[in-house]
Amino acid sequence: MAETGASSALVNGMVNIATAATAGCMADFATFPLDTAKVRLQIQGVPASVVQLAGVGGHLSVPVPLGARAAQYEGLLGTMTTIVRQEGVRSLYNGLSAGLQRQCAFVSVRLGLYETTKDFYQGLIDGNKPKRATEVPSMNVASRVMAGLTTGALAVLFAQPTDVVKVRFQAAPPGTRPYPSTLAAYKSIAASEGFFGLWRGLAPNVARNSIVNVSEIVCYDIVKDALLLHGAMQDGIPLHFTSAVVAGFCATVVASPVDVVKTRYMNAKPGEFRSALEVATRMASNEGLAAFYKGFTPSFCRLVSWNIAMWITYEQLKGAVKRMRQVDV
Repeated sequence: MAETGASSALVNGMVNIATAATAGCMADFATFPLDTAKVRLQIQGVPASVVQLAGVGGHLSVPVPLGARAAQYEGLLGTMTTIVRQEGVRSLYNGLSAGLQRQCAFVSVRLGLYETTKDFYQGLIDGNKPKRATEVPSMNVASRVMAGLTTGALAVLFAQPTDVVKVRFQAAPPGTRPYPSTLAAYKSIAASEGFFGLWRGLAPNVARNSIVNVSEIVCYDIVKDALLLHGAMQDGIPLHFTSAVVAGFCATVVASPVDVVKTRYMNAKPGEFRSALEVATRMASNEGLAAFYKGFTPSFCRLVSWNIAMWITYEQLKGAVKRMRQVDV
């Protein structure tokens, strides 16, 4: 049965959202140990002999040996090895449940709604004029950037609580578990820090993810279309792989400073910092500008690996669904 224009657009939108969420979860599971290593490296150097974590029944003070908060992690592989040796392999996946919840809420919006939002902005720019068959395709960079900023910021509003919980689990000191479960974490943070404690670090996270969305999704979109337009590559896995690597590198370079600030602000005890700006100021003063790129190597490895896994999965799922729908028509 033929679909009407409205129903077809709705189905396409739902398919994009579902495939984006599925691809995001698969990529997150594959690269989560790298993300845990990144978080540990980013919070390394925070001066504290007692790590404050929002725990069940209130804000817990978890005693940590002074040596445990010293510079115990060195490099990506060294960090992962240390975590496995001191805490076991499962610790590399601390916060995985919240991470997968985050992907369902986050990627489904920032990627699933990207094409629709891009078309909307492009319609505003060109006045919804019909394209001529002989018209040369355009990169439409402005509409892509605006769509990336919009869906990136919007996704954070949905996914912020899951990001807070994920970071708390990943940043927990060796041998400690701040919450018995992900659900308990949500309840505890809301009870001890207020409902908006679940949105701690919202401003830096909006900034980070808007930037990441532009440098990741928009970069992938432009690189892929440019390679196709100029005949450099054919549509397929090699093209998706190449575009994903470029997108991951751009996202790491641009977003790392905001990511470090976001991680420290989210993991801070209530009242420790008045704002994300104060976090950045103290970091620059106490640790130097290099602190903003702490964990750069695992961030790069994680983002590039995540992009490769996510984009290839997403493109393959989208292609499979498209072929299935063509058969049904």
